[in-house]
Amino acid sequence: MSTVKRFYAFDSAFIGFCKKNYAIIGRAAIFVIFFYFGFLKIIGLSPANDLAIGFATKMGVGDLAYELYIGLAYLECAIGIMILFPKLTRLTLLVMFLHLLLVCSPIVLYTEAVWSQPFVPNLEGQYIIKNAAIVTLALGLVATTSPLRNKKR
Repeated sequence: MSTVKRFYAFDSAFIGFCKKNYAIIGRAAIFVIFFYFGFLKIIGLSPANDLAIGFATKMGVGDLAYELYIGLAYLECAIGIMILFPKLTRLTLLVMFLHLLLVCSPIVLYTEAVWSQPFVPNLEGQYIIKNAAIVTLALGLVATTSPLRNKKR
């Protein structure tokens, strides 16, 4: 078999593998991101601590900032676990998108903490912007979900 034919055969096999396994790989990736980052917050080792506490303080809930931060950390862990169960996809993605709306809001509401200059995010800003990839991955999981069906009684 020629090199070109082998390349085409590999290409076709790899695409087939990806189509077949996308959902489980995507779920595993989201699990790792949400559970791991949430767990780091719970045990006090997340680099996002100062950003989150500062944002909560700026938004006027400074007295509850730590409790809200830990609550969101547990929610992240729950989202990570929930995404592993295909029957919970719709609920999980709803909770995930609401969570991401909140955690991405410093991009516009706490700009001094996430931008070093216009259109140049600092490390915290990059940490937030990476959530666009998570949203895209989650939308891919929606594409692998079966539509709800009307049940005629």
